[in-house]
Amino acid sequence: MASLKPIKSALISVFHKEGLDTIVKLLAKHNVTIYSTGGTLAYIKSLGVEAVAVEDLTGYPSILDGRVKTLHPKIFGGILARREENHEAQLEKYEIPPIDLVIVDLYPFEETVKSTDDEATIIEKIDIGGISLIRAAAKNYHDVVIVPSLDDYDSLKYSLETTGASTTLAERKHFAIRAFRVSSHYDTQIYNYFNRQEEDLSLKISVHSGMPLRYGENPHQEAVYFGELETNFYKLHGKELSYNNLVDVDAAVSLMAEFKEAKPTFAVLKHTNACGLATRDTVFAAWTDALAGDPVSAFGGVLICNQEMDEKTASAIDQLFYEVLIAPSFSAEALKVLQAKKNRILLQLHTYPANKTIVKSILDGYITQDIDGTTEDLSTIQEATNRKPTKEELADLLFANKAVKHLKSNGIALIRNGQLLGMGCGQTSRVDALQQAITKARAFGFDLKGSVMASEAFFPFPDCVEIAHEAGITAVIHPGGSVKDQDSIDYCNKVNMAMLITGFRHFKH
Repeated sequence: MASLKPIKSALISVFHKEGLDTIVKLLAKHNVTIYSTGGTLAYIKSLGVEAVAVEDLTGYPSILDGRVKTLHPKIFGGILARREENHEAQLEKYEIPPIDLVIVDLYPFEETVKSTDDEATIIEKIDIGGISLIRAAAKNYHDVVIVPSLDDYDSLKYSLETTGASTTLAERKHFAIRAFRVSSHYDTQIYNYFNRQEEDLSLKISVHSGMPLRYGENPHQEAVYFGELETNFYKLHGKELSYNNLVDVDAAVSLMAEFKEAKPTFAVLKHTNACGLATRDTVFAAWTDALAGDPVSAFGGVLICNQEMDEKTASAIDQLFYEVLIAPSFSAEALKVLQAKKNRILLQLHTYPANKTIVKSILDGYITQDIDGTTEDLSTIQEATNRKPTKEELADLLFANKAVKHLKSNGIALIRNGQLLGMGCGQTSRVDALQQAITKARAFGFDLKGSVMASEAFFPFPDCVEIAHEAGITAVIHPGGSVKDQDSIDYCNKVNMAMLITGFRHFKH
């Protein structure tokens, strides 16, 4: 093959040694000269393979506590030289051996940031020599092979086993692409660490793992998930997650984070909105009352609870077609029931997502914002009316405020005794959202007398509290902030309704 180039020499300097033994032995088998540094050199020699110390090549020892080992013309000249007459003449003049293969990985900067806040420790994990070797070898991919991480050992092993100590141009370019993927990701992590304090207005996102999905929102749209599901979930069973599944799972977990410390709570979501939600003394009771909120919309939904899934609840859920079921744990008996349906997805939630930023692509750019992490409590809520809510109403109002925060605007949630009776979401007017919520509640047999209402934004006019009162609703919670707040307050005082004002709007577009 015309593009085959032999590997006659290799530089190996790695942090992680796993899997390196097979590579080293294959190189030795093909009589490749190996140059190495420090711990890697010792490891190679422990395998019974000869290697040349980099300091013997450069004439300089490792200095500055290991900060400078490979940064030398005799290393970078051998990597960057084009295999052509002019460059080869310079290599000969300065006694620089060509280096045909570079195997290097980087200090674990990202992992160190996750494990400590000690700045000195983190700074020492900013790799200089390694990143320079990766970029140099990748730039010269026409002549040099770069293996930038242990994730690429298998690809190199395959090449060495199939073509001997030789590679094709296509293979070298593949490794170069991988190299720039590694280096760009590494630089992004370093920038983002430093930018925590500076808050430079620059968006840099790098995610190493991409998972192709079956399709996007619709079959004609391609989609990829960039992230590591294992960070938050163990996937226990079922088909691969789709784009829509992932969007709903994100909404479900965000909602349940509001209730993670509560008594058994169950939620049913459809198109990112909760159509069922209840807190009860048992998981089974919470499931039963969450489903009762809208058993029609629950079909094909995403289900989530905040406590272990038991056999009784699993058997009840198994009678319904659902897409995804999420719980912090599953009993062995529950799993046996639920795994009988091969396509139903079971996710065990071990960690609630800690992401603090929302990123969306719009027009020809991006917008970012902080997540809406505010959950109001009694220390910030204002009692706006003459009548104060009863103890039961107050508990329901706080529950309703958490629920409505996760509905698409305009949103209304109607709650009684820790149960979502009806909700309106995604409406172009708040009156429409309220009327939708009332209609849905009545359609499923709920009497709204004694229930409470939450709105994610203020009431611009008193019409919503008027409609609520006529439906039997006795207490209201909303952010306030309208120039006509007093009109709604006056109406509530007139009909003896209670109203709380939170001071925090929760628009969700």
